[in-house]
Amino acid sequence: MSRPHRSAPAHGDDEHLRSLGYEPELTRRMGGFGNFAVSFSVISVLSGCMTLFGFGLATGGPAVMMWGWVGVGLAALLVGMALAEVTSAYPTSGALYYMAQQLGGPRWGWVTGWLNLLGLLGGIAGIDYGAASFIAAFAGLQWDIEPTPGLILAIFAGVLVLHALLNVFGVRVVSVFNSISVWWHLLGVVVIVGVLSIVPSHHQSPSFVFGHFANGTGWPNPFYVSVIGLLLAQYTFSGYDASAHMSEETKDSQVAAPRGIVRSIWVSLLAGFVLLAGLLFAVKDYGTTAGATVPPAQIFLDAVGTTGAKFLLLIVIGAQLFCGSAETTAASRMIYAFSRDNALPGSAIWRRLSLNGTPTMAVWLAVAVAFVLAVPSLWSTAAYGAVTAVNVIGMTPAYVIPVYLRLRQSHRFVPGPWNLGRWSRPVGILAVVWVAVVTVLVCLPQRYPVTGETFNYAPVTLLVVLALSAAWYRMAGDRFKVPVVQDPRLARIEAQIV
Repeated sequence: MSRPHRSAPAHGDDEHLRSLGYEPELTRRMGGFGNFAVSFSVISVLSGCMTLFGFGLATGGPAVMMWGWVGVGLAALLVGMALAEVTSAYPTSGALYYMAQQLGGPRWGWVTGWLNLLGLLGGIAGIDYGAASFIAAFAGLQWDIEPTPGLILAIFAGVLVLHALLNVFGVRVVSVFNSISVWWHLLGVVVIVGVLSIVPSHHQSPSFVFGHFANGTGWPNPFYVSVIGLLLAQYTFSGYDASAHMSEETKDSQVAAPRGIVRSIWVSLLAGFVLLAGLLFAVKDYGTTAGATVPPAQIFLDAVGTTGAKFLLLIVIGAQLFCGSAETTAASRMIYAFSRDNALPGSAIWRRLSLNGTPTMAVWLAVAVAFVLAVPSLWSTAAYGAVTAVNVIGMTPAYVIPVYLRLRQSHRFVPGPWNLGRWSRPVGILAVVWVAVVTVLVCLPQRYPVTGETFNYAPVTLLVVLALSAAWYRMAGDRFKVPVVQDPRLARIEAQIV
């Protein structure tokens, strides 16, 4: 889709960055593959597909899971392509809210930043709570411990603390995680699908994998159940904006960063399709699997026995821990950067740096909010679906606001070297329409009857965040300034995570 180009030297990247109002401070040590790897690791099919697998079994079953994955993946590709085009023009670490501020003004930048932050915090909660569920399943196999909601929440708290400590004291370890995560994910999918294809003596038929519909939601309308079931795929296809955030550390950023966005989506689309198919072909008993606390663990147990199941669970847990660590890093840096621009209550606290240049208070705020988002899991069977919906209704609109503004300000927008040419406008329009639709879908009730136990609190969270954002803008919006010169302290801490 992009025009042919020649690779730009580093000084060309820096000159373009200066033209956007920033003095280059970060070391461009990341190539195109590294930029792709960051987004691919944050998307993490071994996190999203696995943790919402049980949700998918109840909201449409295999038919919706497989075809919904393809449909949502292609829609996410449209959104990613449209966002990539804007990224090529504005390759900055501020990414989404910088783009929105440049194309629409401070109010648009403010709202986009708040939505982006909400999505990141919901992402930490979703990823690490999923990891806690799988750790609890492993503990059940290893030590015959019952994975109760209280135990899972306690493990979740421990995972959050682990990721916080890694980000506070072990920034170099986080950098190593980012480097090996992409290979862990790719090889993990190959191993899991390979084992599930070879070892079990019985497999489901293609008609089951691609055509069986199941409804465990209580809602009588199959169409309604099917659109609710799209959350599995939509939750997984988020996080690819990481390539944009890392653009100031990427060589030939006007091409490598947008390519990283698009490539991370289509590679995840293929890998996730193979992973979901491998899991569904290996289902032994649908009722038992759907009723399990962690359905993929039940599939592993039925297919390869206890020892094999433990091994496969460790692969999944490792991928989820890699993903959660990266998400915690991204969220804490977003809190720091947004606080630096006076966009959060208590900004003076959250932008403080420790002696090693780490935004320690921002790290602890990120994990604390993530923990609060998951507390309803103690009494709500729909809490995890709501947590993932919080991630989607924060991140997805934040992705498309710069695209919408680019369409509205087409006379002002100067495309970068990676662009869609004559397809720019139709792709952008389709991306905006899809995000508008999916934002409504993830706010709908997921279980019937709607009670305190099954209530989807994601739209309430969104309204609270938007109300807080609006109130704080009235009080402090005049102090919200996207800095003209990059803060050297931010440069130091961002350089550590590449």
